[in-house]
Amino acid sequence: MSVYEGRFSGRCAVVTGGASGLGKDVAKRIVAEGGKAVLWDMNAEALDAAKAETGATHVVALNVGDSDAVVAAAKASAEAMGKIDILVCSAGITGATAPVHEYPIDSWLQVVNVNLNGLFYCNRAVVPYLLENGYGRIVNVASVAGKEGNPNASAYSATKAAVIGLTKSLGKELAGKGVIANALTPATFESPILAQLPQSQVDYMRSKIPMGRLGEVHESTAMVCFAASEECSFTTAATFDTSGGRTTF
Repeated sequence: MSVYEGRFSGRCAVVTGGASGLGKDVAKRIVAEGGKAVLWDMNAEALDAAKAETGATHVVALNVGDSDAVVAAAKASAEAMGKIDILVCSAGITGATAPVHEYPIDSWLQVVNVNLNGLFYCNRAVVPYLLENGYGRIVNVASVAGKEGNPNASAYSATKAAVIGLTKSLGKELAGKGVIANALTPATFESPILAQLPQSQVDYMRSKIPMGRLGEVHESTAMVCFAASEECSFTTAATFDTSGGRTTF
């Protein structure tokens, strides 16, 4: 994996879901390429280790589904770094694996609150800091499930489709203001989130990828970091796929 020395020099990023998986890997690379990062995650126990591993400036333990906590976290992050230039929303949960007519309502509500409401709260709280700078990059992590749909994963698929729609709307709102917003739609990749799924569901998702394998986290990290950088200057309200050929549109 190549690293672009200084690509994020002077830039300050908030990364949700930053204690593990894609979020942690993105934060580590942003710092390695000259930037600062604050990690947000609900796993308080993992945050200190992630801070040491990534070189993050600050960590915040919170549930992104708590709007008041998100507003406070944005303020604390701006104070810790001096500003916010970049938001990467990687926090998410899978929810239950069940057909729609048997899907547990409590799991549905939890997935919606984290994957959709939580991402909305994060975007809503951070955008004013980006507008104040006259510069910003937002990367909202959706999923190939938001485009293709996965059976027995209706809440996850629905929320990730909604993330794509939200990002397209936001990108158009901000297009003339120096702030760019895009979404990432990865296929399944090796990540701690897979522990939330039965092996049969993981096998199904692998079978749908033409490359015949799951993705690797660094492959999605590379795409996120491009979209979060100054290099991404004329693409907004769009989606970037890292799907191994799975997506059909």
